[in-house]
Amino acid sequence: MEPFIVSARKYRPTTFKDVVGQQAITNTLENAIRNNHLAQALLFCGPRGVGKTSCARILAKQINTDENTSPDEDFAFNVFELDAASNNSVDDIRSLIDQVRIPPQVGKYKVYIIDEVHMLSAAAFNAFLKTLEEPPKHAIFILATTEKHKIIPTILSRCQIFDFKRITVTDARKHLVQIAIEEGIEADEEALHIIAQKADGAMRDALSIFDRVVSFSGKTLSRKAVTENLNVLDYDTYFTTTDYLLTNDIPQVLVQYNDILSRGFDGHHYIAGLASHFRDLMVCKNPPTIHLLEVGDTTKKKYYEQSQKADMTFLMEAINIANDCDLKFRTSRNQRLLVELCLMQLASITFDGEKKNDGPFLVPPSYYKVDHTQTGAATQTAVTPNNTAATQAPTATNATPVAAPATQTPSTPTPPPTVQQNVPVQENTVAPNAVAPQATQAPQQNAAPAQNTTETPQPAPVTPQASPTTPSVPELSLRKDRVSGLSLKGLQRKKELELKKANKKVDVENLPTEPFTEIAMQAAWAEYVKRLLAKGERIIASNLEADQPTLNGTTIELEYPNETMKIEVERAQGPLLEFLKRSLNNYDITLGITVNEEVQRKYAYTAQERYDKLREHNPALDILRKTFDLDL
Repeated sequence: MEPFIVSARKYRPTTFKDVVGQQAITNTLENAIRNNHLAQALLFCGPRGVGKTSCARILAKQINTDENTSPDEDFAFNVFELDAASNNSVDDIRSLIDQVRIPPQVGKYKVYIIDEVHMLSAAAFNAFLKTLEEPPKHAIFILATTEKHKIIPTILSRCQIFDFKRITVTDARKHLVQIAIEEGIEADEEALHIIAQKADGAMRDALSIFDRVVSFSGKTLSRKAVTENLNVLDYDTYFTTTDYLLTNDIPQVLVQYNDILSRGFDGHHYIAGLASHFRDLMVCKNPPTIHLLEVGDTTKKKYYEQSQKADMTFLMEAINIANDCDLKFRTSRNQRLLVELCLMQLASITFDGEKKNDGPFLVPPSYYKVDHTQTGAATQTAVTPNNTAATQAPTATNATPVAAPATQTPSTPTPPPTVQQNVPVQENTVAPNAVAPQATQAPQQNAAPAQNTTETPQPAPVTPQASPTTPSVPELSLRKDRVSGLSLKGLQRKKELELKKANKKVDVENLPTEPFTEIAMQAAWAEYVKRLLAKGERIIASNLEADQPTLNGTTIELEYPNETMKIEVERAQGPLLEFLKRSLNNYDITLGITVNEEVQRKYAYTAQERYDKLREHNPALDILRKTFDLDL
């Protein structure tokens, strides 16, 4: 049994033409070798698996190759590979410097490939500076790293830097197609495309995934087998989700999300993929951006068909909602609920909560039908739940009704009575139980009729209804300010109506100015202070109780002993004045606050001050204290 060689090693590039997706760098290196314009210190930087080490080995082989060299010569004695992750000390660099001094025995150059060079210590970098700046003529250094920012600037300034880019999905898929052909594997193009996407720009990762999937499915590689093995959500999942969202089918969206979680997928991965799907649909909207969609032709057709169903407004809002959920996912405590709310919001974008009641009426206008009888009078007919018609003719105003005999056909079913409402009375029409008079009447009943006149025919009598009550038409009810609360648009419309009502202009010229007494004002003042105390606002309540308010016209005057109390009351006067104006029904009330430091003497805080205040009103109190030798 022959040992298995992984595809990443088996199909490793041996020439610059075999390198995938790095044409700019390979062309530059080939021209430098051809023109003898190659630098002695090169830095290859870029993500993993894009061909840095492979290009270094190809370069080392080509600079030592001439017309006399065998194609199978690998120049193993001229190429030295050093792993800086395990050889990162100063001693390792010193050993390397000692080897550099010895010229090559075969070929022209010695090539030193230092992989993961960013792992060198600072002392090792400093020890390597002089040799890197002025190496021997036969030495070429190729440094490779995935993290260029960790290399000190003095090393970067001594190297010629080549930035390797990520391999595109298209290039990786084309390379996988060639490998599948060489291996004799029937691979679906969509399956290879998923592998290329999963590799995330790394060709080595794509080949590793390819080997794994081939081991799972054998010689036939299908899209279903790839998605099952890689445990990724395919395009069909997002196509189905978007169809549910466009039809506002919230239950099916939630059921599908539950199925996705039961299959072991992460909700964060699902919502991020859904946002990318919306982006791809937007890309398909315009022909100039279709090339940005890196999918196969079959999938691109599906994207185009679904993009025609979704308008640009829906896609923009859907991307914002999905992106917001993506940002909040890590910090959310209930991540499943967060994603479900996101899906419900997405399904409500195109949902209009009032679309079943588009008209401003409770009963749509199509509920009514207008018939014209033989007399030319318009009759309204309301369709009842049993699909029968209840006919009503408005009452006549210019003629005296004549009772007609009640006749009823036995075979004709009696329609159920409709709800009686107030309908405006129309003129020149007849009541249902009355026969219309003649269209023209003579001025005098006994006068002889004029010659050559034509008699107006009598209208046919109206058959009365079996029910004694007159059927009528339901009253029309306006619904302009009624909104539905079952959708986001309905809630938004409700807020707009509330804001509109709040912003209604008030007629300031006709505000009430009823007279009031000082006692009523003081009672309202005490009520407001009581409410403040109930709310716990004791400071402002005590300031309002510090002085007895007096009335001067419509101005309530207060007097405080210091500026601080005045400022505190002025800050809180807005709600106070509003309460007083509404309570006293007078909107001319104002507040006048003055500061009088003499007022402070009126307030007795200590025991001595209270005694002095009482003694002013009753001097005999001091005689009482001295007689009984009392003390405070």
